[in-house]
Amino acid sequence: MVLEMHDICKDYTRGKMTVPVLHNINLNVEQGEYIAIMGPSGSGKTTLMNMIGCLDVPTSGRRILAGEDLDGLNDDRLADIRNRQIGFVFQNADLLPGMTALENVALPLTYRGVKKKERLAKAKDMLERVGLGDRMDHKPNQLSGGQCQRVAIARAMVGSPSLLLADEPTGALDTQSGQQVMELFRNLNEEGVTIIMITHAPEVAACAQKTYLILDGRIQTGGAE
Repeated sequence: MVLEMHDICKDYTRGKMTVPVLHNINLNVEQGEYIAIMGPSGSGKTTLMNMIGCLDVPTSGRRILAGEDLDGLNDDRLADIRNRQIGFVFQNADLLPGMTALENVALPLTYRGVKKKERLAKAKDMLERVGLGDRMDHKPNQLSGGQCQRVAIARAMVGSPSLLLADEPTGALDTQSGQQVMELFRNLNEEGVTIIMITHAPEVAACAQKTYLILDGRIQTGGAE
């Protein structure tokens, strides 16, 4: 099991008010699964993504990622887990503008202390896998939106994470570029990559093996499959 979430609740405090956002979320994701989590704006899907990605901590409940219980871990350990166990792909590629595609992809390995020769070799291999072997020395402003998103996917995958977590990965792309990105996700999943994708678009969710619907902070059991 890559991810286990047991009775996850999340409340936020606004002034003197307590605002519940997630209610008793239970979710299990097995190795090699490709799931989509759908929901309208305000449904809690971004908060859920933050819980999965160790970007926030629940008010109550238990999370286990790649066999490690996340309860009570300090910020440094959570940062290390994000770097080693989770690959993030956001709506906007969030590439560093002053770096080439190769340097952007190699960046997570820099934080791990991987030697330059090794990290550049791995980054080159990932860029070739996403079809950008001829764009390695290009900076983000020299790439299309779809190409930037493929660089972001290569960056997410370069460290061989347990989980690829994508938040509206086609939201900023035209139809053709979006289709290319979804084809890349399909290929990665066929190679055994576990993917959780957050989306509001039914046509994007349809690319996954299984879809869950989140409404008012609750996963609807009827939304699976």
